[in-house]
Amino acid sequence: MAEQTAPPQSTGGPGTPGTGTGKPDAAVVRDALGVGIAVGLSGFAFGVTSAGSGLTLLQTCALSLLVFTGASQFALVGALAAGGNPYTAAAGAFFLGIRNAFYGLRLSQLLALPRALRPFAAQWVIDETTAVTLPQPTRRAARIGFTVTGLTLYTLWNLTTLVGALGAEALGDTDAWGLDAASPAVFLALLAPMLKSTTERVTAGLAVLLVLGLLPMLPAGVPVLVSALAAPVVLVLKGRRGSGTDRTLTEGTTHTKDSR
Repeated sequence: MAEQTAPPQSTGGPGTPGTGTGKPDAAVVRDALGVGIAVGLSGFAFGVTSAGSGLTLLQTCALSLLVFTGASQFALVGALAAGGNPYTAAAGAFFLGIRNAFYGLRLSQLLALPRALRPFAAQWVIDETTAVTLPQPTRRAARIGFTVTGLTLYTLWNLTTLVGALGAEALGDTDAWGLDAASPAVFLALLAPMLKSTTERVTAGLAVLLVLGLLPMLPAGVPVLVSALAAPVVLVLKGRRGSGTDRTLTEGTTHTKDSR
């Protein structure tokens, strides 16, 4: 997580990571456990998918222990299973996982953890912990939400990964079960409510279109990399539109002054 240079002021008000009264601890724990358990159980799907893609038990468990970001893990094993180049598969997984670094920039300010704990907390900076932590009204609630979600999810994800990898052989053809869609479905369910602005929705929609359109034409793993172009494209178009609006307003103001 990013180092905090200036701790936020503790006002204790709603939406501020302070020390005042806010959401009851029990409610935060309940919400965090719900997310942690629901997503943690989908580690079974990763274990099965990874083992079915040809990775060993050790490789599968190492990915969950060390990488611990479901979308990146599925992207990696999916690309390898499709015959993709290992370097391309790793690059796709890397660019999917790099979003967690941006989460860390925000969470480091909200949590304000002691320096010694930050390297350990960084391992838990993922979509689910961010989704639970950000809405909390106080710093105490944010820390509880982050810790309970991270601990629950990390424990369950790794346990169910192990179980899934061990049971892959008993399931037979893992593709027929469609388990590889479990984690992306959970990810989308968490992501969708966070797309509040038109810019965010347009960016997500364009990224999906890029992936679907390029999937039949490019090697496995490459469409995911290309979909990252959706963000700068939307921002450029938004900037041009904003410049055009500003120009129109300026011209209108000038015309009004001249007419006087």
